[in-house]
Amino acid sequence: MKTICTLLCLCILSPLMAIVKLPSVVSDNMMIQRDTPAKLWGWADNGETINIAFNGQTVKAKAGKDGIWRAQLKAMPYGGPYEMTITGKSNKITLKNILIGDIWVCGGQSNMEWVVGSSNKAGEEVAQANYPKIRLLTVNKNMANAPLLNADASGWVECNPQNVIYFSAIGYFFGRDLYKQLDIPIGLINASLGGTNIETWMSIPAMLAQPDYKQKMDALQSADVTAKLKTEKPDMLRLMETDPGTVQKWYLPETSTSQWKLTHLPGQWRTENLSGYGIVWYRKEFTLNAEQIKNPVTINLGSIDDWDEAYLNGKKIGTTLSYSAQRQYVVNPDGLKEGKNVLVVKLINAGGNAGFMDGMDKMFCQISRMVRIPLAGEWLYRASMMVEGSAEMVDPNEYPSLLYNGMIAPLTYFPIKGVIWYQGESNAGAAYRYRTLFTDMIADWRKGWGQGNFPFYYVQLANYMAPVAEPRESNWAELREAQHLALQTPNTGEAVAIDVGESGSIHPTNKQDVGYRLAIIALAKTYGKSIEYSGPEYQSMQVSDNQIILTFNHTGKGLIAKGKYGYLQGFAIAGADQKFVWAKARIEGNTVIVSSDQVSNPMAVRYAWANNPDDANLYNSEGLPASPFRTDNWKLSTQK
Repeated sequence: MKTICTLLCLCILSPLMAIVKLPSVVSDNMMIQRDTPAKLWGWADNGETINIAFNGQTVKAKAGKDGIWRAQLKAMPYGGPYEMTITGKSNKITLKNILIGDIWVCGGQSNMEWVVGSSNKAGEEVAQANYPKIRLLTVNKNMANAPLLNADASGWVECNPQNVIYFSAIGYFFGRDLYKQLDIPIGLINASLGGTNIETWMSIPAMLAQPDYKQKMDALQSADVTAKLKTEKPDMLRLMETDPGTVQKWYLPETSTSQWKLTHLPGQWRTENLSGYGIVWYRKEFTLNAEQIKNPVTINLGSIDDWDEAYLNGKKIGTTLSYSAQRQYVVNPDGLKEGKNVLVVKLINAGGNAGFMDGMDKMFCQISRMVRIPLAGEWLYRASMMVEGSAEMVDPNEYPSLLYNGMIAPLTYFPIKGVIWYQGESNAGAAYRYRTLFTDMIADWRKGWGQGNFPFYYVQLANYMAPVAEPRESNWAELREAQHLALQTPNTGEAVAIDVGESGSIHPTNKQDVGYRLAIIALAKTYGKSIEYSGPEYQSMQVSDNQIILTFNHTGKGLIAKGKYGYLQGFAIAGADQKFVWAKARIEGNTVIVSSDQVSNPMAVRYAWANNPDDANLYNSEGLPASPFRTDNWKLSTQK
């Protein structure tokens, strides 16, 4: 009887005995920041002693009344791989394959979130991404109305083709270029989310210091918002892998279509009486002849809301995790068939409306420059997993600080080398306010990490939308100016991207050049490499007769007019009437001389001042584009 009682007591007590737990950023394969004390933390019983052993060091920590323990290791040079053991009274955790190197956080909205698998030359880039000394960590979308201690992430992984395909493209290309030049381990933490404004990425104290936000900050702590944030929401990435269509392999050509319905694409879910969030599969057959399958073809589907996976003849040809990107999937001849080809698209909606959002002219199979097969028209579809309502109870932009609390605050306990940032599209209508918000956010993140003025390098908005026939005001140009002014903040750098955008897509697929430009800033300013890291920057102007003479820094080995014609474009000039007209511009030494027959007494020049300054072509000899600028201080359209 005594033995039975003892066993019963053990069975009752054992679930109550806490075990040592770790945050998601402390895992196998993780990166530890070199040359700075390494911080570790986790959870255990109140008063429990934790023993940590790593790379010749042993330290102890004790859990407080809140069940949280914290420890710190002495600074270490780069190296590895190493093992770490973390031992409590109830369990022992062994973490393997740990490296010590430099960690960079990759933050922002969709152009930072944009994955390698949806970028230029995706197949080639993914196949070559074997860098075991580059480590990747993706922080999943998570909102909170108070700072969290643990991020929603599945742990660090090595950089290889399997892991890199869904990782931030800019982050990866930046880290890869650093690694190739430095040969030290590089850690990359992707904490970004598409369509988000800057306010949601700033802490509560930082936003309380801003004028005009008190009402929203008060509402952030309301019972209604708290309840909505605690409502369990589906993990859409998990649904992508576990829905019935995937399990039953609806992407195979031999799949029975007896339960599929007819629809016409392009079209939105509302036309098919679909609503809520979930997954719908679409299927289309088209014919190719023997000549057409000799070379690669491109499947164009236009933009899709929200995400998709595309298959041709049973093989996956691409995935895009962005709601507004143009779907263009290249298929090599070994994936094509003479005769009937079966295209299947799995569409995932996380809330709101969904579907194939563009016109009929955006859906086609491109055979050659002159030959394309239309894909618009009749398709079959079948809903796989549908839930009424929305996967989102609260929008990330609805209240400030939501994403900072859920995705950035948990990272601030983990020492880093620096940050790269790409955001601004969602604030383009309030560029003048962005001047303050952006610099305050940089200071806010630096305060959060408590590591002083660590490097903060960012991307200026790329060119986008239709070019204009005549000079005019531009919200995007004003936002670029706000970004450029942040260079006055210590230890910042700006990658200009006005030559890598796409007029028809807010998500240009050329992420390689953007990653490279961020990398050379870091190589020069953080790692001391003697390289030119910036394109020309406007410095001063002088009026001489009917001309304006402009001077620049970062001219490198000299200014050039890029392009086959060899003359400058993208300059506009104005007199006292503040009406800008296109101007003639020429390079003389390291100056640019601007004039127009229409302006006899010029007062100001603007360069690349447009949403899409597609003709701007002032560069230095190192191939880096000049940043857009204006010499005037006339009132802007977004200025209040």
